[in-house]
Amino acid sequence: MRYRKSVFIVVYAKTNVEVRYLLLKRRLHWRGWEFPKGGIEKNEIEKNAAKREVFEETGLKPLSLKRFNFSGSYRYKKNLSDRFGFDGQEFYLYSAQVKQGKVKIDKREHIGFKWTGFFKAYKMLKFPNQKKSLKIVNDWLKTTVQAWPVRRKIS
Repeated sequence: MRYRKSVFIVVYAKTNVEVRYLLLKRRLHWRGWEFPKGGIEKNEIEKNAAKREVFEETGLKPLSLKRFNFSGSYRYKKNLSDRFGFDGQEFYLYSAQVKQGKVKIDKREHIGFKWTGFFKAYKMLKFPNQKKSLKIVNDWLKTTVQAWPVRRKIS
């Protein structure tokens, strides 16, 4: 099986009250909420792919980017015409801090977006790898030196 190399990027913004996570409403290939994500292009390094995908899918520029020691893979439920030759996707987790502002979604892939807190974001996400990615980033944010209010841990 061939898996497309990609990045998942948990995009967040800090406010005076809490951390807000950006979720995108998917329209292409499946329906539901997700983080910005996308394939790593030939001769592109992961970090640059993460920056590019955040900008392409949201119009936002990352203030900071962090790679986490978490990755995974999943099979596509059907053959995808724009992913010819791939049976699934392998991903590497990143987080991107952005300034909460106007989001410009890529209308080919998404039909909406939502800024939300941790618990609501966790409930909105459908797949276990998405939920685990959010939890990893949220737990890390609670331990950073620039500590700001982050919602409590979920098990």
